[in-house]
Amino acid sequence: MAKIDPTARVENPAGLADDVEIGPYAVLGPDVVLKEGVKLLAHVNIQGATTIGARTTVFPFASLGTAPQSVHYKGEPTALFIGSDCIIREHATASIGTAGGGGVTRIGNGVMMMTGSHVGHDCTVGDSVIFANNAVLGGHVSVGEFTFLGGQCAVHQFTRIGAQCMISGLTGVREDVIPFGNVLGQAGKLVGLNVIGMKRRGFSKSDLHAARAVYRDLFFGEGTFEARLETVREQAGTSAFAAAVVSFIDADRKRPICQPSRGVIKEE
Repeated sequence: MAKIDPTARVENPAGLADDVEIGPYAVLGPDVVLKEGVKLLAHVNIQGATTIGARTTVFPFASLGTAPQSVHYKGEPTALFIGSDCIIREHATASIGTAGGGGVTRIGNGVMMMTGSHVGHDCTVGDSVIFANNAVLGGHVSVGEFTFLGGQCAVHQFTRIGAQCMISGLTGVREDVIPFGNVLGQAGKLVGLNVIGMKRRGFSKSDLHAARAVYRDLFFGEGTFEARLETVREQAGTSAFAAAVVSFIDADRKRPICQPSRGVIKEE
């Protein structure tokens, strides 16, 4: 049977697994679903059609599933899905979706949201993403798996961030970031590849050399960006890095791609 502190307020018919733990002064709306092993510490607020996956822990004063911060939202039924094994720290927030944005905000498995971080409406966050303190996503953002979002970084609405990226603290991201990209600066620019993350994910020394060569061809080669992209496309059959980058860019050709400051290559 769920363990619910007597000071908590849980509206029926919220769906609670048998071993859920709900701490003091938590408030849950009627459409909330908590899977097995979920723990809500004191003063947690969960509203809307919010589903939280197994073994996720939510710390005090987090607020999840509230109405999107969008002038276009008119109270239509939308949802928030949070995966399993997540850690959501104090004052973190995530909104339900909007009808115009697909209706769903989705956070993957094994995600860590540190204090004060925010996931806006209609965002998609991949597995094992880490939000440092006060990292924030505007609406309709997508973030690939194993990406690290540094403290107080801000990602502009509709921006796409590929898998295994590093977004440095205090960085403003307003253009799409290729997979494995390392972005820095108030108006974020690529400063190389997320080599540390790539090593952790099993990239060999030869893999890294090949990835750097593709990076140079794409951003520092001769000709227009489109011409350089075609050069990289020819390498996609033999380079997993090239294939991932080309696939990411092709998925939405209308979006601008974050690029380096011309003439600067960071060597890790």
